[in-house]
Amino acid sequence: MTTNKKIIIIGSGFSSLSAACYLAKEGHKVTVLEKNDWLGGRAQKLVKSDYTFDMGPTFYWMPDVFEAFFADFGKRTSEYYTLKRLSPAYRVYFGQDDFIDIAGDMEHIAETFKHIEPSNDLQRFIDDSEENYKIAINDLVYQPGNHLSEIITLQTAKKLPHFIKSIKSQVAKAVKDERLRKILEFPVLFLGSTAAKTPAFYNFMNYADFVLGTWHPVGGMSKVSDAMVTLAKELGVTFHTSIAVNKINTTNNKVTSISTDKGEFDCDILLSGADYAHTESLLPKELRQYSENYWERKTFSPAALLFYLGIDKKLKGVEHHTLFFDTNFDRHSKEIYESKQWPENPLFYASFPGKSDSTMCSVDKEACTILVPLAPGLDDTPERRERIFENILIRLEQLTDTSIRPHIEFKSSYCINDFMSDFNSYKGNAYGLANTLLQTHILRPKLKSKKVDNLYFCGQLTVPGPGVPPSIISGKIVSELIQKN
Repeated sequence: MTTNKKIIIIGSGFSSLSAACYLAKEGHKVTVLEKNDWLGGRAQKLVKSDYTFDMGPTFYWMPDVFEAFFADFGKRTSEYYTLKRLSPAYRVYFGQDDFIDIAGDMEHIAETFKHIEPSNDLQRFIDDSEENYKIAINDLVYQPGNHLSEIITLQTAKKLPHFIKSIKSQVAKAVKDERLRKILEFPVLFLGSTAAKTPAFYNFMNYADFVLGTWHPVGGMSKVSDAMVTLAKELGVTFHTSIAVNKINTTNNKVTSISTDKGEFDCDILLSGADYAHTESLLPKELRQYSENYWERKTFSPAALLFYLGIDKKLKGVEHHTLFFDTNFDRHSKEIYESKQWPENPLFYASFPGKSDSTMCSVDKEACTILVPLAPGLDDTPERRERIFENILIRLEQLTDTSIRPHIEFKSSYCINDFMSDFNSYKGNAYGLANTLLQTHILRPKLKSKKVDNLYFCGQLTVPGPGVPPSIISGKIVSELIQKN
């Protein structure tokens, strides 16, 4: 018989919202404390006059994970928000007048690849990625990461070479055209690493891309977090915003309460969906599992420099999701992961949701979000942001052959300092720990504290990893672990 507990959850990102729903469903008294004045974590939105911007995630991939989450509560996503499948899913620029559109279905994607490289081996690559996706969903990503035995199955044993080889080497066998290679390597950016350092097993992201498709929730990604908040409230979860946690109080290696800027909250169990390193900094040193040196040695996914532009005209040459791979990816990658410096000529991504969703901006305007990957921990200054902006604006105008600068009505930016201020993000990282071989499953920070009996964690710094669907899964895993314990 379940004993109902008083559970405090720190933070209201996707993993916290997921866990809150599952724990409330089991009858626990769940309270979510959020330091900011909005709910949803990184899935916040910015509304300015005629424009609505997704400030965080913009890609809706792996729709089956979202459906599975709501189905666990007898619900469907359609009860909370409307989805549109995008076609083209995205456009990729490689130079002026040189771009490839990726269609919204596998049949037309295959035709595009065949037109460019008749002798490609795309179908075998996708078949393999489908196998890996099914193994990942059925056997791996819903595991708590406590024991290696969780992921050693007959199916994963057969895939052992996929954990040793890189996606880059596997892609090179499937296609020869450099542009097609970049398209197949692109999805691992969502895992926070490069194709050369990501195990080939993670090609399951290509199945998510080409077969499961790219979707858009009408109104933006904040509609998804809003839906999860609504569901949580229906289940009895209590939310408090603008409350920052300052200290975790313990007795005999057990959390008794937390101190906030608005008083103390006692609890039976504490779950943190906030930044892992920051959460442990709220504990006495002897109760922290991971030192500063531990975090310093880890490979983090990139930070991000984002720009939000309100443009007073419709733009030609762009799609809802547009990627700009017109510069040297290897050089930019080294600037992120090796030299850790501000990039000279970065790749970037731009979202123009008004192409698919009239609720995001006026019919004759564009709400544009631009993202530039960066190394975490850089010295973030207005001057450095502006230098990057000038670089990408010039290229954006040249590649799309359209004038943009005179038509910018609104401009705002968001970068490392903001991630640190809003989310206590370690070095301002945007996506958590990269999913490299040595940072997978049991090698990631644990869901349950090894030193504090009733302290748990969820989110992109623990299992299964970075991204919105994995964060939702993380909330389910940790709730099951709490129930078990």
